[in-house]
Amino acid sequence: MTASDIPDSKLESGAPPQKTTMYGSEEQLACSVAPALTAEQEVKLWRKIDLRLIPIITLMYLLSFMDRGNIGNAKLDGLVTQLNLTGDKYNIALMMYFIVSNLLFSFNQVTSTSFSHIAFLSSHQISQSKLYDHPGMCMSYILVVVLPGYKMAAGDHGPMGPGHDADGYPQLVGVRVCLGAAEAGLYPGVAYYLTRWYPKYMYQYRIAMFTGAATLAGAFSGLLAYAINFMNGDGGLEGWSWIFILEGLLTILIASAAAFIMVDYPSTAKFLTTEERSFVIERRRRDAGLDEEHDAAQQVWAAFTDWQVWALASMAFSFVVPLYGITYFLPTIIFDFGYSTAVSQLLTIPPYVLATISLLTAAHFSDKLKLRSPFIFAAQLTSLVGYIINISNAPSGVKYFGTYLCVIGTYTSIPGSFIDTADDNRLANNLGGRYKRAVGMALQISVGNLGGVVASIIFRTQDEPRYLLGHGLEIMFTSIGLIVLLLTVLTYKRINARRDREELLDQQQGEKAEPKQAGGAGPLGDRALSFRYTI
Repeated sequence: MTASDIPDSKLESGAPPQKTTMYGSEEQLACSVAPALTAEQEVKLWRKIDLRLIPIITLMYLLSFMDRGNIGNAKLDGLVTQLNLTGDKYNIALMMYFIVSNLLFSFNQVTSTSFSHIAFLSSHQISQSKLYDHPGMCMSYILVVVLPGYKMAAGDHGPMGPGHDADGYPQLVGVRVCLGAAEAGLYPGVAYYLTRWYPKYMYQYRIAMFTGAATLAGAFSGLLAYAINFMNGDGGLEGWSWIFILEGLLTILIASAAAFIMVDYPSTAKFLTTEERSFVIERRRRDAGLDEEHDAAQQVWAAFTDWQVWALASMAFSFVVPLYGITYFLPTIIFDFGYSTAVSQLLTIPPYVLATISLLTAAHFSDKLKLRSPFIFAAQLTSLVGYIINISNAPSGVKYFGTYLCVIGTYTSIPGSFIDTADDNRLANNLGGRYKRAVGMALQISVGNLGGVVASIIFRTQDEPRYLLGHGLEIMFTSIGLIVLLLTVLTYKRINARRDREELLDQQQGEKAEPKQAGGAGPLGDRALSFRYTI
């Protein structure tokens, strides 16, 4: 039996040392003893892993976020006019994506822990391209969604006359439903996938590079929308149609390449040497600690009753509402400042570029200082100032500056609030047991993503150009998130201080505070006396 046949969880467990033949060669891997690497060799190892995994994952998420968010750019390029999206129709189409995505999210989170990550992630990326669903459903998806969508885009005029499609709205809702179903597993799959490779204090910067793609997606969407608008009328299609078609085809191309580039686990990574595989596995095993060996049902119940899951889920919800609010409506908000459609598309680019720089910088120093909350708090405070500016009677130029603060603050805080809770010593590493970890992550991100439902319906056409309701609710949710963040940090500090005192007392009594095995007397995971929360 080769190492590729052995689940990664087995190799990363606390099992006794075993010798395993790697890929049919004579190389042996000692699972419990990591080879000694110099500092220079370790740097080269992580760089090698980064270059293999991060670029393709980043591209996948970049296109994923473009596919879900470019409807905001398409809105300015004739989508609303041609499909006659009067009243709240546009908002309802946005909302349907999040409803379906969250219904399927938890199932995909648990599934992603049990099946090949290559097949799981690439299939979801292909299916979210608007042209294909899972490979086995490819033809039916084309017949049900793509052909009616092309008919809709081509301007099959209804009784309202040329330029209007009376039947286009149901088709638009159908496409958003299918897109939500297809994208439901990509984010949790990648978040969990990276926990199998990186130690906890190397994790956030990698996730920041991955989620930074969502920020860059806003910049690319604006630039592409500006360029694609010049294709308006080509092939009998309006500019918004070409936005969906061209970006969807690019998604398929990248997803197909991912199936050949990505590797499931360190234990199956042929691009690493035997010593490197052993080092990565052992480093991750020691960093994660021992998992509790309870049955799946017990672990699932433990996830539902863990206070961290619900506290941080509520914080994530309050941060996601502003995130998707500004993502879907920034082009419209800027357009209502009095700029033309083309100029509005271009003006969406600079805020996202600066937000990407801010996000990566904050993540770098957050990992370096091993602090999370101060960066999250500063970012959310920045976005709060931006929304206050935009709800005021300030001149358009000042309000445009306020959109910079909204985008920079909102996107910079997401890796810390979501990913810190996803793995770095808050949920994934803090929750003992594979199923508890997976369910806890699914609950936290699912509740957070419900914020997208709220964000879809708060910027209404009847409220333009000031959008008092939308900006007011963004201010409210951001403030709630800041309060929950402060309460959570105070709780973590209190628990850490108590454990410091208890551990010091144990040491004075000649005992050593360490996690116990499943049959031992002490607790495991985040309940262990030796465990400390990241603040």
